Amino acid sequence: MAGNTVDLTKFNIDAPQWDQSTFMGRLKHFFKITDPRTVIVSNSNLDKAKDLVVRCRAGTLPPGTTREQLLYAKQLYDSAFHPDSGERMNLIGRMSFQVPGGMAITGFMLQFYRTVPAVVFWQWVNQSFNALVNYTNRNAASPISAKQLGVAYLTATSTALATAVGLNLYTKRAPPLLARWVPFVAVAAANCVNIPMMRQQEIISGIAVTDENENKLGKSRNVEHEMNPFLERAGIEGHRNAGRTQPVFQPGLTASMGVILPILMERLEKYPFMQRIKFLHAPLQVMLVGCFLIFMVPAACSLFPQRCCMATSKLEPELRDSINTKYGDKVKCIYFNKGL
Repeated sequence: MAGNTVDLTKFNIDAPQWDQSTFMGRLKHFFKITDPRTVIVSNSNLDKAKDLVVRCRAGTLPPGTTREQLLYAKQLYDSAFHPDSGERMNLIGRMSFQVPGGMAITGFMLQFYRTVPAVVFWQWVNQSFNALVNYTNRNAASPISAKQLGVAYLTATSTALATAVGLNLYTKRAPPLLARWVPFVAVAAANCVNIPMMRQQEIISGIAVTDENENKLGKSRNVEHEMNPFLERAGIEGHRNAGRTQPVFQPGLTASMGVILPILMERLEKYPFMQRIKFLHAPLQVMLVGCFLIFMVPAACSLFPQRCCMATSKLEPELRDSINTKYGDKVKCIYFNKGL
């Protein structure tokens, strides 16, 4: 054990294990953060992991601490604690709960789509789940009031229910496959409302920005319009509203399973053996959704860097002048957390 003891002069616990400027590096990172096995870790063990991370940062590690222990502690810390506030996130809102939570809800949405009451119930459950996830993973430096939270939830839920019920009635005489797609059309429509509403405070007041050492510099609305580095390297000009578009696009990628799974189930259910085991259709769909989510959730989170960088010169004049007054020309770039 002693041979693996960490040398703090050569180990930075906050340095990513993989290159976060590349999609594959981010994918490996989020596979660890979204690992559903971390959901069953007790709060006491999560707090111990946080304590180990904090002590590592302070350079006061217990004797004999190994690199493997620190990496696992950091995995638990990243999966359960908010990167802005450092507070432990609620279990349902964590990205590591997306696979077990999402597979159950989506599986039942796929199975129970034929009647209006079933559509209404599962759309309500899904939007409540989405609202909690979006709120939990928001930029925590931009607080949202209880009233704003309520309006966002009611607006998104109403949008989902109206879309789902309307399409459900419209597709009564349509081919069965079209009816299977109704839940995901409703989810897509609601996501376009849910996320901007849930993160409205970031849009109105701006997102907290820091220097490279995490020193707070103020809030900026211009980061909402900053060109995404991924698109910038691809040579795409004029990309606006990056901060708002990225979170909307990510759940859309996860929901793309809604195109594939209905086709798969529609074909499977035609086989005689499937007709004999109708009671297993719902569990089967839940398991299929879980298989998709295990890969889709980290892939969706990996599309864009979570910690974004922008040149100080692109900030609002007031904030830029404030930074220059305090730090001179030392701060060339500012950083911000776009949320998941």
